[in-house]
Amino acid sequence: MNRPQTIQIFLPDGSPRSIKIAEITNRVVKAVLVPRNKLEYIASRSELKNVGIYFLFGESAEKAKPMVYIGEAEDCLDRLKQHNRTKEFWNYAVAMVSKINAFTKSHAKYLEHVAIDQAKVSNRFETENQTAPGKPFVTESMEADLIDSFDTIKILLSTLGFPVYDTVNKELIPSKELLILNGRNIRAEGDLIDDGFVVFKGSQAIKETVPSCHEYLINLRLKLLKDQIMIEKDGNYEFTQDYIFNSPSTVGGVVLGRSTNGWTKWKNRYGKNLDILKRN
Repeated sequence: MNRPQTIQIFLPDGSPRSIKIAEITNRVVKAVLVPRNKLEYIASRSELKNVGIYFLFGESAEKAKPMVYIGEAEDCLDRLKQHNRTKEFWNYAVAMVSKINAFTKSHAKYLEHVAIDQAKVSNRFETENQTAPGKPFVTESMEADLIDSFDTIKILLSTLGFPVYDTVNKELIPSKELLILNGRNIRAEGDLIDDGFVVFKGSQAIKETVPSCHEYLINLRLKLLKDQIMIEKDGNYEFTQDYIFNSPSTVGGVVLGRSTNGWTKWKNRYGKNLDILKRN
C-alpha cells in the first residue's frame, strides 16, 4: 500500500526544467536529476562526485517504450561524462547517492543488481543493459538496509517523472471498474491510471487499419509489433504484455485501427463510458 510521503525538491539554478535534487527528508538517499546539456553546470557542484547508481533515460524512434540504462560508479559525475561521449540515446540522467556519504562500492553494486533486475520485472522501460550483473555478496543486515534504500529510489524516480518500477496489477481492479473496448471480433481491457491508460495483456486489436488512419497510429502499431508487444494471432493482433499509452484515445486508435474518441469508446461492464465515469 502507498503511504503519504513528504519529498523536498531543490532547484539549484532556479529553473524547474533544469537540475533537480530530490530527497525524502528522513531517508539517506538523494536523487540528482541532470538534463544532458547541464553536465557542465553540475560538474561545478559536489553532489555527483560520490559513489552511487545512476539511470540514463531517453527515447528511440524505433522503440515503443522509453529507454533506460542503469549503472553504478564510485564517481557518478565521471561516469556520466564518459556516457556523454559514448552513448547517444539519453537526454536525462538521475543519480542516486547517499546524503551522508555512506555508500561504498559494494552498496552500489548491490543496488545496481537489484535495480536492473527489478526494471526487467516491471517492464515499464526498455532496459538498455546488455547483461545483468550478478548479485554481489553483502551481509544480511546490509541487504536489509539496501532494500530500504531501493524503496526510496523507486519513489524518487517516479516523483521525478520516471516510473521505472511502477507496476499495474489487473487482478487488483474490481471487475465492475475494468474498462472494455469491443470492436469487430476483438475485445480489449484496460484502465485509466495516474500516468496514462493501460491496456492489459491478452487484449486484442484489429489487424487492418482504415485508409484514413493517422500516420502516428500506424507507426505506433508498427513499433508495438516490432518489439513484440503485439503479435499476430487468429487473424488479429494480441497484446503480449500490459502496455501504457498516453491517452485512452491513443490506445483506442491502436486497438481499432482508426482514430477514435477513447473517452466514449471505453466502457465498464454496465455500459457507462469513461467520460461519464471520470469527467462528470
